[in-house]
Amino acid sequence: MPQVEPEPETWPEQKPKLTKRDSATGTEWNWEFEESESEGKQPPPGPPAPPGSLASEGNDAPPLPSEGDAPRPEGDDAPPLPLEPDVAPRLPLERDDAPLPEEETPKPITVSGHRRRCHTDCLEAPLSRAFQWLGWQVGAHPWVFLLVPLMLTAALGTGFLYLPKNEQENLEYQYTPVGSPAKAERRFVQGHFTTNDSYRFSPSRRSTESNFISLLVVSYSDSLLDPATFTEVSKLDGAVQDLRAAQENGSQIQYQQVCAKYRAGCVPPNPLLHAWQVDKTLDLSSISFPIYNHSGHPLYLTGFFGGHILGGSLGMGQLLLQAKAMRLLYHLKTELPEDDVQSKQWIINFLDQLNNIKKSLALKKIEVVHFTSVSRRLEFEATSQTVVPLFHLAYVFIILFAVTSCCRFDCIRNKMCVAAFGVISAFLAVVSGFGLLLHIGVPFVIIVANSPFLILGVGVDDMFIMISAWHETSLADDIRERMSSVYSKVAVSITITTVTNILAFYTGVMSSFRSVQYFCIYTGTSLLFCYFYSITCFGALMALDGKREVVCLRWLEKADPKWSSFKKSCCFPFGSISDEHGNDKHPVTLFFRDYFGPLLTSTESKFFVVFLYILYLTSSIYGCFQVEEGLDLRNLASDDSYITPYFNVEEDYFSDYGPRVMVIVTKKVDYWDKDVRQELENCIKSFGKNDYVDGKFTEFWLSAYVQYLKGKSQDPNDKNTFMNNIPDFFSHFPNFEYDVNISSSNEIISSRGFIQTTDVFSSRDKKIMLSQ
Repeated sequence: MPQVEPEPETWPEQKPKLTKRDSATGTEWNWEFEESESEGKQPPPGPPAPPGSLASEGNDAPPLPSEGDAPRPEGDDAPPLPLEPDVAPRLPLERDDAPLPEEETPKPITVSGHRRRCHTDCLEAPLSRAFQWLGWQVGAHPWVFLLVPLMLTAALGTGFLYLPKNEQENLEYQYTPVGSPAKAERRFVQGHFTTNDSYRFSPSRRSTESNFISLLVVSYSDSLLDPATFTEVSKLDGAVQDLRAAQENGSQIQYQQVCAKYRAGCVPPNPLLHAWQVDKTLDLSSISFPIYNHSGHPLYLTGFFGGHILGGSLGMGQLLLQAKAMRLLYHLKTELPEDDVQSKQWIINFLDQLNNIKKSLALKKIEVVHFTSVSRRLEFEATSQTVVPLFHLAYVFIILFAVTSCCRFDCIRNKMCVAAFGVISAFLAVVSGFGLLLHIGVPFVIIVANSPFLILGVGVDDMFIMISAWHETSLADDIRERMSSVYSKVAVSITITTVTNILAFYTGVMSSFRSVQYFCIYTGTSLLFCYFYSITCFGALMALDGKREVVCLRWLEKADPKWSSFKKSCCFPFGSISDEHGNDKHPVTLFFRDYFGPLLTSTESKFFVVFLYILYLTSSIYGCFQVEEGLDLRNLASDDSYITPYFNVEEDYFSDYGPRVMVIVTKKVDYWDKDVRQELENCIKSFGKNDYVDGKFTEFWLSAYVQYLKGKSQDPNDKNTFMNNIPDFFSHFPNFEYDVNISSSNEIISSRGFIQTTDVFSSRDKKIMLSQ
């Protein structure tokens, strides 16, 4: 039967033409189309050349290269080179329409007629190739990538031998800003003014916090200003002062040994209570507040009584009608190192014995809450220690969650053991990271104990990504190919997320808080190890588990009619045997693909999502304006801590008066000059006009000294008179001796005064007070 060849299709007004172009590298040839005005600038795709046509048979003219052909050797019989993907297909060149130049034979080359495209995978492509190679190596040598990280963890884990034990953490050093102005000012005070805890203790003149015990006594009745309640409070005070702390050498530490002293006796914990203990006939119904004149000596009651109701003017204040709460403040020695150690031992013994004291006294009229100078550290450490059981519990729950998520009723695709090891891999990262930094000597602060929770979350996230990519591979492929495919797919996702997390934490090293610096160093380094173990140790276990999949599949495919049904019922109780050429789809994946995705893309869902986002954004902006500055110590302690009720009572009854603030003259001035004195006094008075300052309690040695000189008919404007009478003034007013720094050349280098803050209820109030 004769074969009829179909007529080739023709494309009018479009003929290929071979043109010559000279360049720096030599002569180049280009295929061009003659464009018709009717068809526009883009030529239509040319149809494939029919068999036997000139394009396939003739060799006189170089045929157009077709897309997809591989490059071959050059020559007359060489097939065409491949075109780039963005070059439009050309028509077969007709023999008569493309005469070749005589001077040289053109060589068909691939030249794109369009501008080069911008490649945006400059990071993704090389990263995927590198991970593809790494995955191949992990699949080829899984035991090497599994055992080396384990040995590295064992070596670095020895760093936990350097973990500090029974070491007291300096909260001020760790949790206050580095280089803060307050620390610089305190250094100036410590360098220019002295204190004496053993003879003339003054709490307002100390630049650092002394050792102390604070008891807040709250009356069950409306007021505790009655002899019966004072008697019960006095018994409590006596029981506290009778406590003795045992030392290792068998000796005992008494309260009188460690108490801060004023002259020969201990500083009384409450001035009014002490006056009543000395004179039981004291009339508690005629007490003036905030200053009570007792036998010619003013007693400052600010901070010692709270929840008060005041009456009319009386003496130097107002009549104290009622007082709901009372403070007992026991100051202990702090200056000398041996005194500081004994004071803290006595405080710890007090904390151990206080509940026994309450039970023995059977207090009926008052409720007692307490706080000490070491309570912050002890409670903070105790709270951090409670994290350890939660840490173990968190790992157990995460393992259960991971195992449950990766559980399959298919024994081949089941990844329960792999998921459990993924959680263990995050734990190994924590051990390695912490151990390395402990070897180096990076301080371990207590808040670092919370970082394993963050590392666990990141490690488990990478684990799920790698397992998900593994399920998309085929059982029929080689382990190396499957691992190479998995690594190339997860390269960008786990690398970018890990890098951003690590950079975020290492940026925290620039924080001004040392505790935050150390926390970020430990967390960032552990995240780096977590990433390293995910692509080595965990990947190696996945490769080994892949070999198990192959073994299980081959065992199930063995022709054994006797055991075939038993194998299927045991290994696939709810389905058929896995297809070795297919991939696995998790039910959650199917749910999001088949149900949640279509639901989310509906018009109603889009409007609802936009509404939710606007609502979320509005609430977030509102919440930003509700953020309060400062740190509440109650948030650092556990819910059942004894410091929580203490701060609750203090906030309710003792917020009227805040701390006393030093006002320091840092330069040498002529104090005997009248104009200078007037300027200093005006400065002190300006502080008293602050809304947060009570001017009645302003204390400045210069004002008292001028009155002293005028009382002696001395001229305060004369330099010699002014300087020579200072020692006599200090003998009459000894507290002022610690407020003036006089050099050996009899010059006043610096001096200070004090103002009393009031109505400072929050950190925001403190900020406003200091800015005024």
